[in-house]
Amino acid sequence: MTTTEKKSKFLVVGGGIAGVTCAEQLASQFPSERILLLTAAHLIKAVTNFKQVSKTLEDFDVEEQSSSVLEEKYPNIKVIQSAVNELKAHQHRVLTEDAREFQYEKLCICAGGRPKLIAHDNPYVLGIRDTDSAREFQKRLSQARRITVVGNGGIALELVYEIEGCEVIWAIKDQAIGNTFFDAGAAQFLIPTLDVEKPEKRAPCKRAKYTTEDHEQQERCSASAGELGSALGPDWHEGMKLHGAQEVSHKVHVEYQCEIQKIYTQEEFMKSQQIPLLFPDHSSNKGKSPTDKEAWPVYVQLTNGKCYGCDFIVSATGVIPNTEPFTKGNSIEVADDCGIKVDDHMRTSVPDVYAAGDVCTASWEPSALWQQMRLWTQARQMGWYAARCMGADALGEPLELDFCFELFSHITRFFSYKVVLLGKYNAQGLGSEHELLLRCTKGQEYVKAVMRNSRMVGAVLIGETDLEETFENLILNQMDLSAYGEDLLNPNIDIEDYFD
Repeated sequence: MTTTEKKSKFLVVGGGIAGVTCAEQLASQFPSERILLLTAAHLIKAVTNFKQVSKTLEDFDVEEQSSSVLEEKYPNIKVIQSAVNELKAHQHRVLTEDAREFQYEKLCICAGGRPKLIAHDNPYVLGIRDTDSAREFQKRLSQARRITVVGNGGIALELVYEIEGCEVIWAIKDQAIGNTFFDAGAAQFLIPTLDVEKPEKRAPCKRAKYTTEDHEQQERCSASAGELGSALGPDWHEGMKLHGAQEVSHKVHVEYQCEIQKIYTQEEFMKSQQIPLLFPDHSSNKGKSPTDKEAWPVYVQLTNGKCYGCDFIVSATGVIPNTEPFTKGNSIEVADDCGIKVDDHMRTSVPDVYAAGDVCTASWEPSALWQQMRLWTQARQMGWYAARCMGADALGEPLELDFCFELFSHITRFFSYKVVLLGKYNAQGLGSEHELLLRCTKGQEYVKAVMRNSRMVGAVLIGETDLEETFENLILNQMDLSAYGEDLLNPNIDIEDYFD
């Protein structure tokens, strides 16, 4: 029997960064209204220590905490742990898996995404998306001697650098690592980091905090929810011991321009007559046969013809938006990438239904210097802006597109380097109508400026360059820089004096 709850003015679905940010903004804007936040996970993700680095660059911590912390901070927010089963948009109702019904005036869908696994229902293939799956990975890694990582995005980049005590075969379909974030030059700058010992004492990373709660309770709650929790935040691996079963410290081999063609169990592989290869480490394999005589639980055959045995496979090949409970039976339009289409006010094609974060696809005509990427920074921005749009619509007030959508900007860390991406940082969509200015100091910094018609339209900054604010201004102002030529990146010239 379905239980109908009291109607809410605002209902938000999703306990990740987008959903929590949306609920917080609504709670601040409408302190006398009850804000309902539905989440399938036991813990919610909260943005803390927010810092506006520049006009568009944001840096913040992601703290995983109990919903009670959010409710104490915002007394008009009510968090309900329950997975959505169905949306009846024309009736303004949401039905949950525990047979409850929630009525709303305005709804924001912030349901995030789930891992795009290379193989479903294979016990040797693991996706990493939420805290529970990260813990499962940590547990399995502790017994592993070799793993295969498939994918070239943020999760894969973090994994291959952080893992110790285990051989890592890294299979990527691109010609260079980090293709989502870098060009080949930046990849070459970072690659040597994989072959050296990591410094024992690195500067502590402050951005990932996880509240310690009873693990059995977490497992019970996760199991009862029956769904993935919210997406991992920045530096999710901090505080986790990612160490395998071997004494080796850091061993990574990259297989470029290939994908997994077939996955074999040990029994299937023995029948296949395939020949597995040893881990490509010429110093330790000197004098040995190139074939691997050891029996492994699972084997991967790559499209480049090579075959390796390993303990398990990590599929880090992107995410699929969690749209199913909301689109079936409703006329909500979905984009080619499977995200829910939203306009420049985060509205879906159905009245009073909004969406933000990984679950949505920006379908307005974007600024020439902005593009959507499913990153935590954009999840926060979209959640905040969606709440503003819902509030403005409820009050009948006009609202312009937020300034954060003028320029793509993202700050993160890879391989212990600070990384800043601005605008068309990889010359996206520019074709041949651009040129690059580069400055590289091995082991210290990599600076790339993307120029079009003598104006800066994008940049990649790796290391402590202190150029992010200056370059942001140059991109936003679209100043003609032809008079400076390559001196623009001359380290002996303080360009801040010219442009700040």
